[in-house]
Amino acid sequence: MFQSFTSAARPEQGPPRLAAFRAALAEEGLDGFIVPRADAHQGEYVAAHDDRLAWLTGFTGSAGFVIVLPGIAGIFVDGRYRLQARVQCDPAAYTPVHWPETLPADWLKEQLAGAAQIGFDPWLHTVQEIETLRAALSGTSVTLVETPSPVDRLWQDQPPPPMEPATAYPDDLAGQSAAGKRAALAAALREAGEDSAVLTQPDGINWLLNIRGGDIPRVPVAHGFALLQSDGSVELFMEPAKLAGLGNHLGPEVRIHPPAEFGPALARLAGRVRIDKTSVPVAVHAALVAAGAEIVPGREPCLLPKACKSETELAAARRAHARDAAAVVEFLAWLEKRTDELARGGPGLTEIDVVTRLEDCRRATGELRDIAFDTICGAGPNGAIMHYRVTEDSNRALAPGELVLVDSGGQYLDGTTDITRTMAVGQATEEARICYTRVLRGLIAISLARFPDGIAGRDLDALARMPLWQAGQDFNHGTGHGVGQYLSVHEGPQRISRASQEVLKPGMILSNEPGYYRDGAFGIRLENLIAVTPAPALDGGDADRAMLCFETLTYVPFDRRMIVAEMLTESERRWINAYHASTCDRLASLVSREASAWLERVTEPL
Repeated sequence: MFQSFTSAARPEQGPPRLAAFRAALAEEGLDGFIVPRADAHQGEYVAAHDDRLAWLTGFTGSAGFVIVLPGIAGIFVDGRYRLQARVQCDPAAYTPVHWPETLPADWLKEQLAGAAQIGFDPWLHTVQEIETLRAALSGTSVTLVETPSPVDRLWQDQPPPPMEPATAYPDDLAGQSAAGKRAALAAALREAGEDSAVLTQPDGINWLLNIRGGDIPRVPVAHGFALLQSDGSVELFMEPAKLAGLGNHLGPEVRIHPPAEFGPALARLAGRVRIDKTSVPVAVHAALVAAGAEIVPGREPCLLPKACKSETELAAARRAHARDAAAVVEFLAWLEKRTDELARGGPGLTEIDVVTRLEDCRRATGELRDIAFDTICGAGPNGAIMHYRVTEDSNRALAPGELVLVDSGGQYLDGTTDITRTMAVGQATEEARICYTRVLRGLIAISLARFPDGIAGRDLDALARMPLWQAGQDFNHGTGHGVGQYLSVHEGPQRISRASQEVLKPGMILSNEPGYYRDGAFGIRLENLIAVTPAPALDGGDADRAMLCFETLTYVPFDRRMIVAEMLTESERRWINAYHASTCDRLASLVSREASAWLERVTEPL
């Protein structure tokens, strides 16, 4: 199993670790400290070595931070993680703070009566983050102090930095050679009059050099930093042992240095240097200022080219999704059979049983490199915990009449998948079916969307929510995130979210995943992956107006038993019937005889 069911959270360890942390702050003359869920690369996922927030608080979610003061420690989490934080963090030690509704500067102003020195590790916060915080604290007597995190001194059994070997990623899947990518990005630097760019995000560096690694669970990247020069050469700061045997692949224009040389290299950097303030750590900016380099704020050069997949990459993604869909169909056929037996008094079934079976089905393809993230399988009320991860401590039995939400994905050499389906265990309640149908209508609305070039994710987000809004309901997460190509399952800059101003471009892959969650009762989420593509012209349309639409990549049946057909419009009914017919056509020959019979039955027209 890739997935482990051991609980990483130890709420009982929170109070003693917090006490030791406060003592360390007092020794350093600090009145508080910010501990983020971040590493020096500012990715969403961190290696065990960098999971400082989890060590200190017990919280294992992928976003959040804690601000420790002498009398209070506020754990800041967004709507996805509030239930999880209440379970994982000792309430006697940590006070939940709703973020981003409450911003850290406002909270600090409320908690601090006078002058205070608040520490932060300059390698663990971005330039933009600290600039924003400093601006918000302007006029107060609160001072931000750059200093290494005390966690690293207190965490005596801290795992070592990851050292997994890197591998070459084939050009015929990447769609372009690494040399071609370097040349294109270097040309853009020259056009902008810039001499170099600092790269700190591993997925961008791995994409640029056509390599992959294993330094982060579920995300096939090798950790490192890089300097891209305007002549197309790259200074790569990565443990040489990780790159053994890749010299010919990287070529002479990629010069390899140990990570410890990154700081000194920054101190020698001259000319006009691009940094992305949204991802580059404060420590990098400070080193460049000290070196006298001319800092040019700008977007990380790999970000948009990586997000806009080539036709070669999209063709590979389609193959990965077909393979993955066949595995998920095998799983769903098994699950419906087992839950029907359970509803009739048959043998029990737990969340761990479900996760194990799904991973087995993906492994049976012979192509699975890893799961894309720890599978979320929430039965009954656990489904309302949006990023719930089942452990041996929380493992819940499925029960007749409840729902089970399964959000999962696979990492294959030719693509990364992410799919969510919510199923009934036996006969679901009418209220649950109505809520399910509203969520499905939101997914269909995004799937059917046509929009002019220049539209951002925020402009489409309401389409997925409207059926829920009309019933006085909503969900506390974005409608969609970007997805990488055998990289991170969460990839920027593209999103479908009220917060996203990023214009959607052809080749971008996103998730389409509206949901609805009722605390203590059930959770519903439905998710397909989609790709932005030029829309075909329509009679009567503006000839000079470029239009875009979405290509659906995920073809797996929805639970027809959960659909209240009378709630669907005619176009929605046509979409679901066409989707199910296409699903059956695409997958019938890829699955077992038993699963094929199940597939034919569950994709019948409404």
